[in-house]
Amino acid sequence: MEQRKYNRIVLKLSGEALAGEQGFGIDPEMIQSIAEQVKDLHKLDVEIAIIVGGGNIWRGMAGAAKGMDRATADYMGMLATVMNSLALQDSLEDIGVQTRVQSSIEMRQVAEPYIRRRAIRHLEKKRVVIFAAGTGNPYFSTDTTAALRAAEIEADVILMAKNKVDGVYDSDPSTNVNAKKYDKLTYLDILKDGLAVMDSTASSLCMDNDIPLIVFSIAEKGNIKRAVTGEEIGTIIRGKS
Repeated sequence: MEQRKYNRIVLKLSGEALAGEQGFGIDPEMIQSIAEQVKDLHKLDVEIAIIVGGGNIWRGMAGAAKGMDRATADYMGMLATVMNSLALQDSLEDIGVQTRVQSSIEMRQVAEPYIRRRAIRHLEKKRVVIFAAGTGNPYFSTDTTAALRAAEIEADVILMAKNKVDGVYDSDPSTNVNAKKYDKLTYLDILKDGLAVMDSTASSLCMDNDIPLIVFSIAEKGNIKRAVTGEEIGTIIRGKS
């Protein structure tokens, strides 16, 4: 049996990752692939918490940029994350993985309310916990949610799965063929150089709580497991060099 490097993880998925090649909405094949990769981790007895963005359905910043009230636009984005979370829960339970969705916005008919101690108990019972609706507050991204929840549940690492890049670069690799990929960084590097990894609030939270972050591509099946078992993939970011 393969050995895990991390016991409790937070897996951060962008909404776009669920959209697959179509770029919007939910791609059933992509979400099934993610569910199967999560099941592989589950077999290693890893305690798994997941946070999914909502950009495949709605982006609060985009709505605000077009004149919508920012708070309203952000709440709509939170509801989009709930839809993605329920879709992922359905795929996981369809392949036999016990899952709970906890929402920061109360909606008891579809999800549990977020309660830290209950979330930890679910994890200890090897249930996958999906945190939905961000922090429950406008003006905060799901990156910040990942950092906050990771600190609250005392996760060993945040795995940030990207669908377009395989790590952190000094410039956009899709427009610059000479973009340099980093293997290792510190959160101070991220903040100082303005690298587009996660927003400054999330970076500061991770740095202050000494939570490592691994940025990698989800396009190659098995990469989530590789990251958890300690293979050197993507870019690892730590509080100290």
